[in-house]
Amino acid sequence: MSAAAESSRIAVALPNGTVEVSADLVMPESAWAVAAVAHGAGAGYQHPFLSGFTAALASEGVAAVRFNFPYSEAGRRMPGPAAHAVATWAAVQPALTERGAGLPVFAMGKSYGGRMASMAAAEGAIDPAGLVYLGYPLHPPGSPDKVRTAHLPDVPQPQLFVEGTNDPFIDPHAQLEEAVASCRVAEIAWIDGGGHSFEVKGRKRPPAEIAAELAPLVVAWMRRIHSGAGPT
Repeated sequence: MSAAAESSRIAVALPNGTVEVSADLVMPESAWAVAAVAHGAGAGYQHPFLSGFTAALASEGVAAVRFNFPYSEAGRRMPGPAAHAVATWAAVQPALTERGAGLPVFAMGKSYGGRMASMAAAEGAIDPAGLVYLGYPLHPPGSPDKVRTAHLPDVPQPQLFVEGTNDPFIDPHAQLEEAVASCRVAEIAWIDGGGHSFEVKGRKRPPAEIAAELAPLVVAWMRRIHSGAGPT
């Protein structure tokens, strides 16, 4: 499916003033949905994982935008306040809703980016059709006592957790399963042998290729949610 790509800037209102962040949109012909995809904590919106994933979504008829958070736009590697990320999500969704002309908008993110989307949804700052987390960072590696789940039951929209079975951010698995069970509508899609970025030991592949392989299962879930069939 052919698609046109375009770059843009999105204005984000922060406590100290408005800033602009970079965004790239891929709009396939006859798109049936829109996905906003946020980057992880240590990588900006141009990371190959995100570009590979959004390109694969576009091939499935999903318009996809990847964008920076303000700290990444400013050239910093450490995330800023969570409120800044929530404000960014709050700016991205209406921009996509207008651009998508009535298409359902899904919020997605790699690790930190997905967690920030869940916080935005829990606070009511965004109201997507559903949320997809690519490697939700349940807790820092080796620190299962520092869970980041208190807000998840407050997310009203359907949620999909795409998780590698060897991800140190979700060890033990039972902890994630309990968190997902506490959500209103949520499910887990396990990637066998995958690490936090879905890399599989002994099978070296480019990040873009790894991410592209996740797109079909994400799109299948999106179609179920969009059709009203709900999760499995």
